[in-house]
Amino acid sequence: MTIETGDRFGLGGAILTRRQHLPLRMVSCLVQTALLHAVFGWWGMWLWAAAYIGSQLFESWLGPRMMRNPPETAARAANMAVVLFFPSAIVFGGLAMALWVGAGVYGPALGVACIAGAMTNLIVLSRGSRIAFAASATPYGLYLLVMPLTDVGKVSSPLLTAMMIAVGLIMLNIIGAWIATEEARKAQDDATTEAQLRRAEAEAAVEAKSAYVAAISHELRTPISAILAGAAELERTANTAQGKAQARLIGGAGQMMRTLLDDLLDLAKLEVGRMEVEAVAFDLRAATNDVVRMWRVQAREKGLRLRVEGAAKLPSWVQGDPTRLRQVLNNLLSNAIKFTAEGSVTLRIQTEPAQEGVHALSLAVIDTGPGMTPEQVAKLFTPFEQLEAGTARKHGGSGLGLAISRELARLMGGDLVASSAANEGATFTVSLTLPAAEAPAPAETPDVAEARLLVVDDHVVNRQAIALVLAPLGITPQTAASGEEALARLAVEPFDLVLMDVYMPDMDGREATRQLRASAGPNRDIPVIAITASATERDWEACREAGMTGHVAKPIEPAQLYAALEEALADEAERKAAA
Repeated sequence: MTIETGDRFGLGGAILTRRQHLPLRMVSCLVQTALLHAVFGWWGMWLWAAAYIGSQLFESWLGPRMMRNPPETAARAANMAVVLFFPSAIVFGGLAMALWVGAGVYGPALGVACIAGAMTNLIVLSRGSRIAFAASATPYGLYLLVMPLTDVGKVSSPLLTAMMIAVGLIMLNIIGAWIATEEARKAQDDATTEAQLRRAEAEAAVEAKSAYVAAISHELRTPISAILAGAAELERTANTAQGKAQARLIGGAGQMMRTLLDDLLDLAKLEVGRMEVEAVAFDLRAATNDVVRMWRVQAREKGLRLRVEGAAKLPSWVQGDPTRLRQVLNNLLSNAIKFTAEGSVTLRIQTEPAQEGVHALSLAVIDTGPGMTPEQVAKLFTPFEQLEAGTARKHGGSGLGLAISRELARLMGGDLVASSAANEGATFTVSLTLPAAEAPAPAETPDVAEARLLVVDDHVVNRQAIALVLAPLGITPQTAASGEEALARLAVEPFDLVLMDVYMPDMDGREATRQLRASAGPNRDIPVIAITASATERDWEACREAGMTGHVAKPIEPAQLYAALEEALADEAERKAAA
């Protein structure tokens, strides 16, 4: 039965606590009864036990029913407390009186011990309710006052006076203990409330900061996409070496902007627990080789040797998150090359034979750079920390890469640790366990050059950037500036695929896709690829539910877009062949 504990006098809480302690009180009653019967031969003890247990059951039954209408005034609360708690206190105190009178020379001591024990127990049972404590303690206090009076005429007046003083001291100590306990409880409750408030404020601040970072990143991805796409097209069409070099310079700057933006967004996701990793089959050997091949050029330009040890033992197909693993390796190799002036950078690969279909993998990036002190190593994984004040000016970077890499490694079920000593280089080791996976059957690459595509985006810059990315494939896409315009064209013109921006004013990409799937037009079943700056698993799940068949993150990487196009068109060709 549910008990209302939110009343202003705390009776509900006291009733609930007493109900929870009911089994213990009943067992204690039976043990006391058995012992006193064995020692004194009092058969009447069993009648007392029946009366006490009955009063406890009555209280347990009546309390919740009375609290269905919590008291609004102190007088009503006091009346309820008297009805509930007086009977059991009177019955229990009767045992103490019987012991004082009839248990011989030790009777008074036993009687006072019973009352003192019961009143001490009230400190726990009446926690949070002054009225409950007063109603329960009053009968016990009266018993303590009455018991010495039964010895009037039997003991000297000084002794009787001393007994009354002792009784008063017992009651004062019990009341003082209850007050002290209540003050401590209130202080604890206040501290807990304050801590919860501060935690809520901190979480709200982190959430607001993350939302702000996400919003800004979404707005920045549009010009960055245009920069990257334009630079790639300029490099492709440049007729001179100088023109190609200038295009690469623009592209490199755009890539640096994208890396910083991605780091900020990743940190925001990690802070609010929204970063997610996937588990897909991928070629670990090929992924590692791709990363090494990319950084080998930069190492050579700096006069460094980039070596790989143990690559032959690396398993091929495993299950995990290839994107996040590449991100971690890219961060580690980038830092190693950045901070190493001469010598080499080594990627040392260690694997253990697969046990129960799981590979234990260790990837260590070792450099011959200046090394670090223990104090520097301790700060290494703190966001925005740079080892020295001039590090950012000299080497660039935001101080986020290592912090993000460690959290990503842990999200993937592993860890990232660092070891170093001053002037002795540094070693960063990623440890992972990756289940083995089967290599997929080779798929035929569809001819995308003849595909008719519709690009839907409210930003003209984005539409132009995507057109530039598609140009090397021989595709000139059709465009629409809104969800409404896209639906109008899709209702009458045949297309093979739609690239749909997710966040657009008026009608967003998900709603446009839902309406397309519900239509009777010629394109209701064609693939729709989501183009979004917020490619979390939660966002992608919402896109899938709307009817989208794939997604590509902004800023758009040509290779990712090409892969998404090929996969979507291949799946569509299989669907049509099976129809």
